[in-house]
Amino acid sequence: MTAYSLGTIASVTGGRLKGDGSLPVKHILIDSRNIVNAEGSLFFALKGRNHDGHNYVTELYGQGVRAFAVSDPDDLHSLCPDAGFVIVDNTLRALQELARHHRRRFRCPLIAITGSNGKTIIKEWLHYCLEGNKHITRSPKSYNSQVGVPLSLWLMDESTELGIFEAGISMPGEMKHLQHMIMPDIGIMTNIGEAHQENFQNMEQKIGEKLKLFYGCRSLVFCQDHQAIRNAIEHTPELAGVHLFRWSVTSKADLQVTGLVRKKTGTLIRVICDHKTVEVTIPFTDQASVENALHCLSLLLLLKTDPDLIRERMATLPVVAMRLEQKSAINGCTIINDTYNSDINSLAIALDMLNRQVQHKRKVLILSDILQSGKKQAELYMTVASMAEEKKVDRIIGIGEALKEYRHVFSIPGTFFSSTDEFLQRFKAADFMDEAILLKGSRQFEFEKIAARLEQKQHITRLEINLSALTHNLNHFRSLLHPGTKMLVMVKALSYGSGASEIANLLQYQRVDYLGVAFADEGVSLRQAGISLPVIVMNPDPEYFDTIIQYRLEPEIYNVRGLKMFNEAVVRNQEVEYPVHIKIDTGMHRMGFAESQIGDLLAGLNSSRNIRVKSVFSHLAASDEHAFDDFTRAQISLFDSLTVRLADGLGYTFIRHILNSSGIERFPEAQFDMVRLGIGLYGISSLASSRLRNVSTLKTAISQIKSLAAGETVGYGRKGKLTRDSLIAAIPIGYADGLNRRLGNGKASFLVKGKMAPVIGNICMDTTMIDVTGMDVREGDEVVIFGDDCPVSRLAEKMGTIPYEVFTSVSGRVKRVYYHD
Repeated sequence: MTAYSLGTIASVTGGRLKGDGSLPVKHILIDSRNIVNAEGSLFFALKGRNHDGHNYVTELYGQGVRAFAVSDPDDLHSLCPDAGFVIVDNTLRALQELARHHRRRFRCPLIAITGSNGKTIIKEWLHYCLEGNKHITRSPKSYNSQVGVPLSLWLMDESTELGIFEAGISMPGEMKHLQHMIMPDIGIMTNIGEAHQENFQNMEQKIGEKLKLFYGCRSLVFCQDHQAIRNAIEHTPELAGVHLFRWSVTSKADLQVTGLVRKKTGTLIRVICDHKTVEVTIPFTDQASVENALHCLSLLLLLKTDPDLIRERMATLPVVAMRLEQKSAINGCTIINDTYNSDINSLAIALDMLNRQVQHKRKVLILSDILQSGKKQAELYMTVASMAEEKKVDRIIGIGEALKEYRHVFSIPGTFFSSTDEFLQRFKAADFMDEAILLKGSRQFEFEKIAARLEQKQHITRLEINLSALTHNLNHFRSLLHPGTKMLVMVKALSYGSGASEIANLLQYQRVDYLGVAFADEGVSLRQAGISLPVIVMNPDPEYFDTIIQYRLEPEIYNVRGLKMFNEAVVRNQEVEYPVHIKIDTGMHRMGFAESQIGDLLAGLNSSRNIRVKSVFSHLAASDEHAFDDFTRAQISLFDSLTVRLADGLGYTFIRHILNSSGIERFPEAQFDMVRLGIGLYGISSLASSRLRNVSTLKTAISQIKSLAAGETVGYGRKGKLTRDSLIAAIPIGYADGLNRRLGNGKASFLVKGKMAPVIGNICMDTTMIDVTGMDVREGDEVVIFGDDCPVSRLAEKMGTIPYEVFTSVSGRVKRVYYHD
């Protein structure tokens, strides 16, 4: 990429230059944690409600970054004397203006895609169908936001012959900024759903906002069968000059579908376009894939693409990996599985995720040849080598003839193979030990074979944890906080069954203030996994006070005995002002100092010179129940008065916190200095209407299907009595996996291909039977126990319990898979 000077960027963005304007800028940086190349990077100090990039300028300066775009200069130049600053009113708008300027340098056509569903799949399928003919720059993953779009456009360079970009909005007024940057030549409008509907007055307003992306387009592809979209397009004056390319299954259109034949292995699509019949076969049968394929086919025919190429590519459309998966692997390793594609832009994202795995000291990159990059191979692999070194990769395993040829450009240790099969022939499990492993391969290299060798657990039942949804929920709760309010996140009980170190690693990356565990051994595990955040131990056993000190954990103190014994341990370990957290009982009556014990507590603290109170907290008994709101407010009032008394008696201040997840949502006036987030992080809310996303999905697959006659019985004790001829499926999950036996005999139903299938008979240790009579199912079909469309709260209600118990009951033998969508 051609470098801009910082002075040029100041001129482009309307900013004021301070410092060295000759600094070259090749890379855009918006997150201080994601440095790839410090030299040549420009950091935009973006501001959000609960974050401010200006706080990290000096940190980045210390890491070698010298160019900054800021809106609050203050004394930053004096602290960073060799740096150059572009001073603007709004750093996000400046970033977008720079992206607009960069985009205007290129005359190649740009395709922009918006809608509620299918944007990423259509983008990737178009890239797949057109790659090789043109060098394409496209949005990495789902970079379609106010920040994601400018970062995507920045990837365009002199080799770009076609751009394909997504654009997504969540509220009115956003699309005009995306259109201002992208200025697309061709548009695709997918469909409209309920996502983000809460921010729009109605569906018509949302459609109108999305259509703003296409103002000034030459052509717009859309399905005229979506009546609301068709009406909006035809009644939007700004689209009057746009060539509309309509496709339809039900009526005459530019591309009219005349046949859809679904077979076991795919769908035959027959269309008429420009008075010619075109037939293609896609390897999918579901309705969403057919609709996405028709958007792609319309665009390809609009571009006059060779029909033979269309047929060839559409017959082999890939499954688009919408996420980076993270799994436990052999010998204490962790796999980051990204085996769908291997291009330079997605490699940067995957390397960033690899770099976050602080639970492992060593990091391994298993990489295939990068195909159709548009760069000379020597330049390409020198860039890859530089990226791997910047992200502190310890060794590389290269697979492919090109990587083998250019192995000399890598300064880190590496081994290189001509093919995946050659690597597997020489594979030794002992070669991988306590490492984070990134698998990054183009589809044709079949890296899924490598993943199968490396995976630790092969049990088909799995708990999937959506780290993007978890981050969304974290940020939702952050948005409810007053400026300066700290956040403690509970990761006890393996982070509610999701995996302690994996979740703690993400929370550390997201810069929460504290973590909370129940017992000392949980805290020790976090420290051994590389977690450096302050960790509060909520149920410290005096027997392990020395261990707590050794691992720099911070105990909760809830009685006089514990205070005395911990002070003795601190003295014994020659520590001074060791932090402790005082629990007071305001009405929960579980643990903590009662109001009558505050005098004794003060006396004990004032005589314990080697410890210092870091925080004082209490626990709300019923913050999620409206019927007890008066009681909750009384707890908060008592907490306020007791902590004031403690601060007066100690002669210094400390952090105060009482709100749990439901308290954050319902009692914002009681945030004090910090809040404690627990079950809310996983999408469980006390509010009837919530913007939280589901995080955890427990799923398995059908092992066997049997046709049984009426009168037969199913399972132990012959409890499952059939009153009709039935189709019964066995699934490999039972009470040893955490599926409670109380859910048997029709009490619960699980999701199979969009329908609920009831449990028949008793739940066994390793197997459960479900009734799939009348359903079109096959062995191997997915079964969802709880997830997006069958909430865990519904399952908990069937058990007469709460989601906490369901989450924490999922057995350790169930494979955990972590992913970013």
